[in-house]
Amino acid sequence: MNTAATPRSRYITCEGREIHFMDWEPETPSGPVVIAWHGLARTGRDMDPLATHLCALGWRVICPDTIGRGLSQWSPKPEAEYCLDFYSRIATALVDQLALKRFHWVGTSMGGAIGMVCAAGPLKGRIERLVLNDIGPQLAEAAVQRIRSYAGKPEAFDTVSELEQYFRAVYKPYGFLSDAQWRLLTESSTRRLPDGRVTPHYDPAMVGQFTHHPADYDLWPTYDQIDVPVLCLRGAESDLLLADTAEAMRDRGPRALVVTIAGYGHAPALNVPEQFELVQRFLAGH
Repeated sequence: MNTAATPRSRYITCEGREIHFMDWEPETPSGPVVIAWHGLARTGRDMDPLATHLCALGWRVICPDTIGRGLSQWSPKPEAEYCLDFYSRIATALVDQLALKRFHWVGTSMGGAIGMVCAAGPLKGRIERLVLNDIGPQLAEAAVQRIRSYAGKPEAFDTVSELEQYFRAVYKPYGFLSDAQWRLLTESSTRRLPDGRVTPHYDPAMVGQFTHHPADYDLWPTYDQIDVPVLCLRGAESDLLLADTAEAMRDRGPRALVVTIAGYGHAPALNVPEQFELVQRFLAGH
């Protein structure tokens, strides 16, 4: 087993926008490259636990912050650029500049939707295996409204500790996180407002995707064009990826392998050994 190197925090310009990513590159690379992409209102640091695990095995893991999230630039054209098409263009520019010819993709929620668009379109033939973490070609409308209700008007607090308690409530469906993981989730997605309060580190305008691109997540035609192995992880209590949608994913397009994870909602945090094993074995072709 390799000793994982300390990840590098890097910046690169994609489609004219500065994108931040964590580059987990092992000292002795011996495995594949994995793009690990976070969910709608989150950052690439959510992938730290999975990246740590895979990097220790010799795999390189690239964890971007989507435009408008984390340390990546906010879009000066939010109505046009906060959408899956532009995100996929950024992803293509990123892997091109890193000279990555073939790689795997692990995407949580929105990150999985970007993966579907890329696997069926601009990165077809380059993505070898695709992991969709609690996301499918069709979203439950009630869950979309729930997410819009908190993501579009992010709360602000006087202290980081209060923000952490807010995150613990909002992201309870993620399942178990240790105290250290909750602290990392908080500190890696906190920004301070001009009045001194703290709030989640993303551009609230990104939620406009659902208004300006209302069909963005209607992805059955896209899903049907994917021709690589797909693993779909579904939280058993997910309100976003419903059971009947996951079942349909088994029967059409790439005929996903669907694994339901008991005790989780939207979306499993990919931070415990059982989930590491599911992802690792699938990406390794086992």
